Amino acid sequence: MYYIYVLYSLKDKKFYIGKTTNLGERLNKHSRGEVRSTKNRRPLQLVHFEEFKEARLAFLRERELKLPSAGRFKKELKERLKLP
Repeated sequence: MYYIYVLYSLKDKKFYIGKTTNLGERLNKHSRGEVRSTKNRRPLQLVHFEEFKEARLAFLRERELKLPSAGRFKKELKERLKLP
């Protein structure tokens, strides 16, 4: 299975979007500071994830969420979860 996930940085109040085949291990790496792009943005909170059977579909969804047009999705996510 392939996963896309959205993390929220409690430090800088921004989202991080990524993809993986092992969600648990990837989240552990983020928590331990082993991911360069989030190392200095910890603590992080998993706020959303989606599961896909095909890598291509996960890649397309990840790319879609990283586009500026995904701002509405992020805003709604922030409001729904009552994030600062």
